Amino acid sequence: MRAFVTVGSTQFDCLVQASLSVAVLTALRGRGYLSLVVQCGKFARAGETDGGLDKWTMEKGGMSIEMWRYKPTLAADYDNADLIISHAGSGTILDVLRLGKPLIVLPNPTLADNHQEELAAALDHLGHLKSTTISNLANCIDSFQPSSLKPFPLQDPKKFSDIIDEEMGFIPIANK
Repeated sequence: MRAFVTVGSTQFDCLVQASLSVAVLTALRGRGYLSLVVQCGKFARAGETDGGLDKWTMEKGGMSIEMWRYKPTLAADYDNADLIISHAGSGTILDVLRLGKPLIVLPNPTLADNHQEELAAALDHLGHLKSTTISNLANCIDSFQPSSLKPFPLQDPKKFSDIIDEEMGFIPIANK
C-alpha cells in the first residue's frame, strides 16, 4: 500500500519532517503501508543551501520513500495512493474528497490566518476527513479508520449556475 503526503504550493517543513519521523513511518508500516511518496515543495534537505534536487529516493524505517518538489498535477499521485496526508488547503481537500480517497489533513500553523484550521475542523466534524496536528500525526495514523469516513457529496455544477442566475436576476426560460 502507498501513502502520499503533499504540502501544496506553500512551505510546510514540519509536515515533511513529521512524515519522515520514526513514529510516523512506524505507524504507516503498522497499517500495512510499504511505500511513501512526499511532495515536499521548498523543503531543504540537510546540508542544502540552494534547494537541491527536484526528486530523490531513500529507504527509511522499512519504507521505500520517494520525494519530489513540484509537478504540474497531483492527479496520478492521488490515484495511486491508498491514503493521503495533506496540508489543509481547500483545493487539495476538494480534489481528494471528490476522488473518495481517505484523507488526513494538518492545518499549517505558520499561515497568516486560520482558514485551513476552520475548513479542516468543519470537514472533520462532518466526518469527511480526519484533521490532526503535527504532534499527533503518528497517533492519528494508528487510530485512523477510513471506513468510518462519510462520502463527500457529489459535485452539482447546476447549483452554481442557479445561484449566479438568481443573484443576477435572470429567470430560467422554463419558468417564463
